[in-house]
Amino acid sequence: MFDLEAICKTAKEASRVIGKAGINDKNDALLKVADYLCDNKSDIIKANKIDLANAEANNMSPALMDRLKLTDERIEAIAEGVRQVAALPDPIGEVLSMKRRPNGLLIGQVRVPIGVIGIIYESRPNVTIDTFALCFKSGNAVILRGGSDCINSNIALVKIVKEALAETNITPDVISLIENTDREVVNNFIKENRYLDLLIPRGGAGLINNVIQNATVPVIQTGTGNCHIYIDKSADFDKAVKIVRNAKLQRLGVCNAAESLVIHKDVAEEVLPLIAADLASDDCEIRGDEKAQAISNLVVPATEEDYGTEYLAKIISAKIVDSLDEAIDHINKYSTGHSEAIITEDYNSSQRFLNEIDSACVYVNASTRFTDGFEFGFGAEIGISTQKLHARGPMGLTALTSTKFIIYGNGQIRG
Repeated sequence: MFDLEAICKTAKEASRVIGKAGINDKNDALLKVADYLCDNKSDIIKANKIDLANAEANNMSPALMDRLKLTDERIEAIAEGVRQVAALPDPIGEVLSMKRRPNGLLIGQVRVPIGVIGIIYESRPNVTIDTFALCFKSGNAVILRGGSDCINSNIALVKIVKEALAETNITPDVISLIENTDREVVNNFIKENRYLDLLIPRGGAGLINNVIQNATVPVIQTGTGNCHIYIDKSADFDKAVKIVRNAKLQRLGVCNAAESLVIHKDVAEEVLPLIAADLASDDCEIRGDEKAQAISNLVVPATEEDYGTEYLAKIISAKIVDSLDEAIDHINKYSTGHSEAIITEDYNSSQRFLNEIDSACVYVNASTRFTDGFEFGFGAEIGISTQKLHARGPMGLTALTSTKFIIYGNGQIRG
């Protein structure tokens, strides 16, 4: 019988065990998990095929199907991510400061685990392992609630992790999976503030907004990605075409894919036809304003809604602007605060863009697809935070820690 409170209570007890585990025990356990994942690929793929068949029957989009699919190569990559997390420095116990006060008190600040972290996510079975590894290394227990579309994959993955942990010095209870896919369970889960210390939703806007608006547990907002690429008047056209192609088409169903194109009027007549032809060769539609439509017959009309849409498909919006100021204003208006890029050979333009764009990750002459914990050297990521408090951007180990003050005295009393 499903008992949500029991799952949360067990995780709370396990968090006290993992919170004081030594670095060698944690690293050995992570390496064991990575090996178990590779040794049991056939079981994982078998379960994943059930989810893929169900998804196809439910007419899931190709982009989301790609997110859901696991292969030998992807499982190997997931395991490699776990190994990379094991190789990272342990943040727990790091002394951030230590100062002596005039009264003789020695006051320090150290990193500590958060406790129990709840992850709610959709269609991404790799998230199951990425989040486990990061929560585990940072001394936290994790409770996972994936979507119904990846339930069989998640059950298989968590079973393998638990089997691996059973061979170590750390309890398998540090990872739990809510197998009940009833949506009402989420509404109850996000109110378990007696046991949960933090919630991180990963998925579409509907899921994230539901958690933010209804949770009684602190939430880190991982946002949708309406990512922009601005082509400045000094842009190198070869770079622009290559970067736009990669950012838009390299993988459609991800939050760091480019969804919006902004082009300076001085170069639009030259660069837009190059980009339009390149994207059209892969059946990618451009929805643009009247100026963009006048330049290329491959551009179809855009609506106001298009400029704020995360398509997750072979569609990109386009806007022609008169200046860098207008580009910055347009991006800050429609951005979801995720990732934006400028293509420019002008240093001053690049610096203004870096300083004035209000997003978690801002690029100069590079694809937005690099906004990723693995690419940033974190081994994996718990999500991309688009909020400003506690964590912002790809969240690695330190984003899953808190701090506490430690105070050494010698009999001092306050007068």
